[in-house]
Amino acid sequence: MKANKYLLLLLAFLPLLFFRDFTPDNELKYLSIADEAIRYGNFFTFTNHGIAYADKPPLYLWIVILGKLLFGTHSMLFLGLLSIIPALVVLYVMDKWIATEADQNSRLSAQLMLITSGYFIGAGIVLRMDMLMCMFIVLALYTFYQMYTGKDTKWSSYLFPFYTFMALFTKGPFGLLIPILSVIAFLTVKGELKTFGRYWGVKAWCILLAGSAIWFTGVFMEGGYTYLHNLLFNQTVNRAVDSFHHKKPFYFYFEAIWYSLAPWSLLYIGVLFAGIKARLIKTDLEKFFLTIITLTFVGLSLVSSKVEVYMLPAFPFFAYLAVLLLKKVNQSKFVSALIAIPLVIIGAAFPAIIILSRIKPIALLNTPLIYVLTAFLLVIAVLALYYLYKQRNLNKSIYTLAAGLLITIFAGSFFIPSYNEYIGYGEMCKTGEEIARQKGIDSFYFYNSGRMENIDAYLKRDLKELKETDLNKKQCGKAILFVRIKDVNRTPSLKKMVEGKQKIVKGDCFIIIL
Repeated sequence: MKANKYLLLLLAFLPLLFFRDFTPDNELKYLSIADEAIRYGNFFTFTNHGIAYADKPPLYLWIVILGKLLFGTHSMLFLGLLSIIPALVVLYVMDKWIATEADQNSRLSAQLMLITSGYFIGAGIVLRMDMLMCMFIVLALYTFYQMYTGKDTKWSSYLFPFYTFMALFTKGPFGLLIPILSVIAFLTVKGELKTFGRYWGVKAWCILLAGSAIWFTGVFMEGGYTYLHNLLFNQTVNRAVDSFHHKKPFYFYFEAIWYSLAPWSLLYIGVLFAGIKARLIKTDLEKFFLTIITLTFVGLSLVSSKVEVYMLPAFPFFAYLAVLLLKKVNQSKFVSALIAIPLVIIGAAFPAIIILSRIKPIALLNTPLIYVLTAFLLVIAVLALYYLYKQRNLNKSIYTLAAGLLITIFAGSFFIPSYNEYIGYGEMCKTGEEIARQKGIDSFYFYNSGRMENIDAYLKRDLKELKETDLNKKQCGKAILFVRIKDVNRTPSLKKMVEGKQKIVKGDCFIIIL
């Protein structure tokens, strides 16, 4: 039955992995970088169109490269599985972790809440290295706790530093700092800091340093001192102190946490604060989970570079600490309201869509799919409220909402192909190539906006960049130009250049025959 549960969760997301296009922001960039690495034979140092890309460690890009070498093309299914399966591993490990502390129904609630929490589910279906790092961090912390409670195996002392290194090797310093600092903070709270060496001693440091030495040697041999310095300092220290990328104010996560954990954020945070106020956090497990949450939240707030997904390693502990505390917190009107408020908001989506579509027609909102899915969620919300208030069964209410969200994702995924031209550039490139074949065109240009430089991953050829400064003097000859419609409309010189040219619309873009 356990295996069936995880297979069902996997099934809910599989259609997305079959039908969805790669998004321009990061996914397409990783594909382009991987292609460049294969072309030049570099596997420790990477470039993005000739510019050094030391932003990330190599592990995830190795996975992208492996997929390309195995299948001859970039497979969304292969790469997607390497995002969603780590998410399921996190669910499994967390469930195993609290098995002796919570009953089966409560643990199922925790799993369903976590897998349907906004940015957790997002990290599970978007092709990034964050979920992989989260999995290694959870495994590292779980292994430490097994060692701390005397439930370790002969391999635990090796696995703890190994998982920690793999988290580092996946995403960078956060992967190292969260496990180590969480352990230090927890042992400090327990008054046992002097025992730190028992968990992170010579053996652990040797494993960490050996892995890092192999990595940095590979970097130095391929990219020299300059690339290594960029990796070790510009992408770590500088991002932490004065970020050149994703710079946000210190209170950013205090705002972001509410929508990042939706629709369960009120329950997570409300129960957590109720538990702290009533001094209900008493067991070592609860203290450890709270330590991880606090340290991650505060630590990230002190770092200059901030993105919602950076909080991902803390999300499992929010969900599972909330479940542990629910059995202690008086499940009164307060707890019911923490569930009821998001249920009412979700249920209101259907009438809101109807009203909005009448006030201002929006193409996406006026599709039958949106009406059907929001109507379904209205039914789910009403049913969940019934379980919550009439049957006074909190777990049933959680099951109902979570199942409704998963079914909505599953059903909605089959309609993704209709919207792919708005999601990514795959359809645009396919059409552009067909036109080029028909008209004997072998030159492709893109206008310098919208991360379009990475469409070489689709076209399997270099493109030329058309910059705004070149518009009045550029002679493209017989060529295909890919450009966003809004860039044409807001750039007079570009609009003049393409005036009278044949244009094919694909999503938000023009394919222009020059």
